[in-house]
Formats: sequence, C-alpha cells, structure tokens
Amino acid sequence: MKSGSDPSTSSTPSTASVPPESPSALLALQRATHTTLRTLAAELVDLDLTASEINALANLADGRSRTVSELGAAVGARPTTLTSVLDRLERRGHITRGTRAGDRRSVLIELTPSGHAAADMIRQTVTDLEQRALGDLPPAAVAGFHAVLRALTDASS
Repeated sequence: MKSGSDPSTSSTPSTASVPPESPSALLALQRATHTTLRTLAAELVDLDLTASEINALANLADGRSRTVSELGAAVGARPTTLTSVLDRLERRGHITRGTRAGDRRSVLIELTPSGHAAADMIRQTVTDLEQRALGDLPPAAVAGFHAVLRALTDASS
C-alpha cells in the first residue's frame, strides 16, 4: 500500500457524516429538531411514548394543570390535534382530564403520579441533552438562539 493511501491516516477530514451547509436557518432548525427528537426517543425508549406524547409531558412537568388550549400553545399544536395525544396519555394513566372550578366547559389536564414520574424523567433527559449540546457555548450564543426561536415563532403565529 502506498504511503498516504490508508484512509485511517489521511489528513483530509471525512465529510460523509456531515450534512452540507444550509443557507436556510429554517432547514437547519428542522434538521436539528429531527435529530433531537430521534435522540430523545432513543434515550426515553423505556417509556414507550411518541415524540408528541414526550412533548406534552415535558410541558406538564412543572406540575401545573393546563387547559387543552394552554397545553396546545405550549407544545405548538392545535387543540384538535392534541386530543389524540391526550387520549393516549389518559389511557396509559399519565394524565387526567377534569373541569376547572367555575368553568365546566374548560377541560383541565393534570398529571397523575405515573405521569409525574414520566414527566420528571423526560425533563431530566431534556436538561441533560441541552447541557451536552449547549454547555460549551457562550451564554450570549444561547441567548441569541432563543431570540431566533422567538422571532420564528412570532412570525409564524
């Protein structure tokens, strides 16, 4: 074998696993979102939850009850879309649906003890992933990222 022809000793970095640079922040965000969802699903596989169920429980992890509209706004889904997610979480015993005192038309979502346990595990996994991904970045970069996310959310609302 000729010197320099062994790929393991090559000084040229491999780009096979690196996606091409995208001029679009939205496409980069979509790619990061899908990668993050796959990572969360793999780390939380024992919970046997979909990405939408993980998102709903993560947004309920603070223990505060929410109306369907409030939870829908928090997870970025319409209440009608959220209904099937809530149906599955209720069947699994992770949430209950009740009514708010003084407003029987308003459905209130609350975590059950098993829902609290799952939500706590999800919240810790999200925190750990954020630390691994963002821990070495300067605070100003993370703040800038949050500003971009707010701008995209506001422009899409």
